[in-house]
Amino acid sequence: MVTGCAALGWWQLERALSGNTLSWVYTFEWPFFAAYAVFMWWRLLHEEQGASNLKRRKRREPTAEESAKEDAKLAEYNRYLADLRASDESRRN
Repeated sequence: MVTGCAALGWWQLERALSGNTLSWVYTFEWPFFAAYAVFMWWRLLHEEQGASNLKRRKRREPTAEESAKEDAKLAEYNRYLADLRASDESRRN
């Protein structure tokens, strides 16, 4: 990939020096593509390592107060769902 981008950049540089003004843009664009490909490859390698490190980290246990709040929210939501089901059944009958 990098070799191909370098070759295309060199080709566009030769065209730009021979008078094609649009080729000046491509002269700098192809090396940018090569650098971007290398950057994304490097990032992909390091993200995989970071993901495995995240799996090893220990999660923080919720406090008793946080657990109680979550339990209360869950109970309230379950009551809401039961009410919806009851109202739906009453409309069907």
